[in-house]
Amino acid sequence: AVRPAESDDDDAHPALHLLPRDGGEARTIASRTAGVSGLRVAREAGTVLVTSEVLPGARDEADDEKLRKERKDLKLGAILHTGYPVRYWDHDLGPGDTHVFVAAAAPTTAPAGTAEPTLTLRDLTPHPGHAMGEGDVVISPDGQTVVAGWEIAGAAGDTRATLMAIDVATGTRRPLVDLPEADVWSQTISPDGQWVAFVIEDQSTPHRAPDQTIGLVALAGGQVRRLAADWDRWPASLTWLPDSSGLLVVADEDGRAPIFHLGLDDEIPTRLTSDDAAFSEVSVSPDGRTAYALRASYLAPAHPVRIDLAAALASGPVAAVPLPAPAPDPELPGRLTEVETTDAVGTRVRAWLALPTSASEQDPAPLLLWVHGGPLGSWNAWSWRWNPWLLVARGYAVLLPDPALSTGYGQEFIQRGWGAWGAGPYEDLMAITDAVVARADIDETRTGAMGGSFGGYMANWIAGHTDRFRAIVTHASLWALDQFGPTTDAAFYWQREMTEQMALENSPHRFVEQIATPMLVVHGDKDYRVPIGEGLRLWYELLSRSQLAADSEGRTPHRFLYFPDENHWVLSPQHARIWYQVVEAFLAEHVLGLAGEGAPRYPRTLA
Repeated sequence: AVRPAESDDDDAHPALHLLPRDGGEARTIASRTAGVSGLRVAREAGTVLVTSEVLPGARDEADDEKLRKERKDLKLGAILHTGYPVRYWDHDLGPGDTHVFVAAAAPTTAPAGTAEPTLTLRDLTPHPGHAMGEGDVVISPDGQTVVAGWEIAGAAGDTRATLMAIDVATGTRRPLVDLPEADVWSQTISPDGQWVAFVIEDQSTPHRAPDQTIGLVALAGGQVRRLAADWDRWPASLTWLPDSSGLLVVADEDGRAPIFHLGLDDEIPTRLTSDDAAFSEVSVSPDGRTAYALRASYLAPAHPVRIDLAAALASGPVAAVPLPAPAPDPELPGRLTEVETTDAVGTRVRAWLALPTSASEQDPAPLLLWVHGGPLGSWNAWSWRWNPWLLVARGYAVLLPDPALSTGYGQEFIQRGWGAWGAGPYEDLMAITDAVVARADIDETRTGAMGGSFGGYMANWIAGHTDRFRAIVTHASLWALDQFGPTTDAAFYWQREMTEQMALENSPHRFVEQIATPMLVVHGDKDYRVPIGEGLRLWYELLSRSQLAADSEGRTPHRFLYFPDENHWVLSPQHARIWYQVVEAFLAEHVLGLAGEGAPRYPRTLA
């Protein structure tokens, strides 16, 4: 296991520990000044692999430790970059580069002069530059070969994801998969050590959406084969069967994420699970008859289940059987239903709808439209960050639609919104909202819209194109696409998504003067995917140019919830609580029209 080393140093880093199989205390068996992570162990040989950072200028292990101490003593945080990218989601890249370190099987005897057995880590990838990225690596069962994600820098700040095979004995590298105009990741080696399966994403252009398929190549090298090339779904995870005859694949499908079986010669995968749920963390029993996984949905958070593979393969999809979990499922304050409609051009649009128990024709519920992020994703699994039930408990109905660009509905559905965020996705959202507010148990006069990331973009776009909602919450949102493109942490990807003209046409900031709805802006300063400049510019332009701009005394119904220490998400418990409290108070004021005694209030700690 990797955990902080025993040390009185406040700057202690994660170290490799060994926990006795028969019980007892864990002890440190390997450590580096930079810390270690990414633990992998060869199933048959026991070879241990970890990843760790090394400063580019370090000549050896001692020199790396010396340079790190100098940086610490000088309180030096500066990083000199020579390439791109320089940041990732919520952290800076550098100054160290990721390396792979290996060691023989976990020790059982102590070296001479030591009290406890330890491992000697050997740098398997000296001088990799920035190619290792975040350290996506796997090791073959016999411990002889590592397959690493290997990033290759290109012209104009572009980069391409490939796979590199590395010989554990010699460190010799050989390119295993390098596909022009495609990225590859999620590599996994078959139990017999013969094959490597992985995900291929064909790179997008501003006029062609990306597509994902499953790739297969011999570990020894050779031609890449695409499995089930005509399957119109995107693989999210790949798990080998014990006999290496095929894979279990999780993929979004129609608001769920089932488990599928894919034989190496199958043209189309076979669905194995019938649950209205999303599966993750799939593993298979040694005899191949049972799969184990986590199952989540909007009815329950992730909990362990087992799937009878033999029965599913023999007679069709089966329901997963729950296993004992650490805690019971929470009691829900309402009910979940599924809704769908067709938009103006006849495209099917579906959604989950969470309703309070009290919602009825006699007591219709106010409605909140929630727009998911991504945009290449789906509302299909429980989340503690965006949890509809907390607002359902306050009497709201929450609509969770999958508009154009969502995964699980085929490539054409993604293509419909590609490079045209303000067109197909917006039309779908309005169509499904129209269908839901027509229900007798929904109050069409009290509605709000919310979204984060791409969902925040859509919230901003909605604000500038309709006044049907009484309040809008926009979290970590894109506002000015011309500004966002070169400042996000993966600008090279954005350049493949829209031309400058397309970005301008789809940019919400152009419509700020049409915004007549109170907006709550939420942004974290450590967000490098959607940089804080988006939130700052949105806030200023709402106050200076919207129809609810600040008056002569500086008053406005708009609000800005700023988190100096949070990133794209709000992860710390105290700030997550504040997030919900502020959102609830803002919605109560503007959607419900509540004020004064008894109404939800903004936390006094923020005043």
